[in-house]
Amino acid sequence: MDKSYFDVLVNRENTMCYKYDFKEKNKKPKDCIPMWVADMDFRTAPEIIKALKEKSEYGIFGYSDTTGEYEEAVAYWAERHYGIDIDSSWIVKTPGIIFALSDAVRAFTSVGESVIIQQPVYHPFKNMVVQNGRNMVSNDLTENDGFYSMDLEDLENKIEKYNCKLFMLCNPHNPVGRYWTEQELKELGNVLLKHNMIVLSDEIHADFVWGQNKPISLLKAVPELKDRMIVCQSPSKTFNIAGIQVANIIIPNKEIRDRFISFKKSVGCDELNIFALVSCIAAYTKGEEWYNCMREYIYDNILYVESIINPMKEISMVRPEATYLIWLDFRKTGLSSDKIENKLLNEAGVWFNRGEMFGAMGEGFFRMNVACPRKTLEDVMSRLKNTFK
Repeated sequence: MDKSYFDVLVNRENTMCYKYDFKEKNKKPKDCIPMWVADMDFRTAPEIIKALKEKSEYGIFGYSDTTGEYEEAVAYWAERHYGIDIDSSWIVKTPGIIFALSDAVRAFTSVGESVIIQQPVYHPFKNMVVQNGRNMVSNDLTENDGFYSMDLEDLENKIEKYNCKLFMLCNPHNPVGRYWTEQELKELGNVLLKHNMIVLSDEIHADFVWGQNKPISLLKAVPELKDRMIVCQSPSKTFNIAGIQVANIIIPNKEIRDRFISFKKSVGCDELNIFALVSCIAAYTKGEEWYNCMREYIYDNILYVESIINPMKEISMVRPEATYLIWLDFRKTGLSSDKIENKLLNEAGVWFNRGEMFGAMGEGFFRMNVACPRKTLEDVMSRLKNTFK
């Protein structure tokens, strides 16, 4: 596949697109360039489009369930890319990982009990805890010149202090772009094992690990935790099919899996729709060439952004070790987040995520999505450079 496939500027306006069509509803300028929500401005793999077209032309969209082909596709991708062996019985299908976060909170804690997360982190982590009536405890990541680490001493103290039963990990980490090393995951695992914690590992960004590093699932790094673990994987970010709604939740322990499934069914969630099943199979069995080319394109975009940001005095970044999201540090401007956002939206005409949405320690940071054609990115960086000279 040629990289020119990803240079195509696809007009996403007036397509019921959450990213582009709801600027007014979100009180954003009509002419701003949206670089916020984490989906891509690329057409998905031709093989997925072909599979969906064929199923669409069939014309009957009744109730559907998976066959062995689906489970084999999920296991194939997990073994090939993450080096883990998955038994088909471990796979629980959900419409998305946010659903799995909520389901785990309800299944393994009671109202008023505490769930521990690591902020700044993908905001549904907090939302699914609080909206289900649980107490959110944050084991904040520690930041040193834009580079983040886990504070395991604080983690252990808070597990004990708040009697936490469930820990939710973002691996790799969104928004700070950390690739947790095997050693870091093992040290984390030792703490969680010691306190008999149930662990949910959100690994939706695992296919966007950069450099020589390989994705490390918590399941592989800490196999001793297998019977206390819920691993969340999905082709949605990887193949830009989030709107089709499909995720694969890997739960090796039958007792934990059965409890997770019972709470899933309690809200009326049963099987996925036929397009979710078809797209997942096509992605994992036929999408490799598109995936590899897309990765090269996005990594080039990351290096391009870095080349523009590095000479600037008011903005800085640490090259992400994973994800297609860049965590931009505006603290040197001396401006409040409100003023920075105003300059971004009304002077530069670009729309990023405010850092505070991921936790209070995100103040002064903004998250930028670079999964877009280079021409769009060049326009955005030119606007940024002219606004923050």
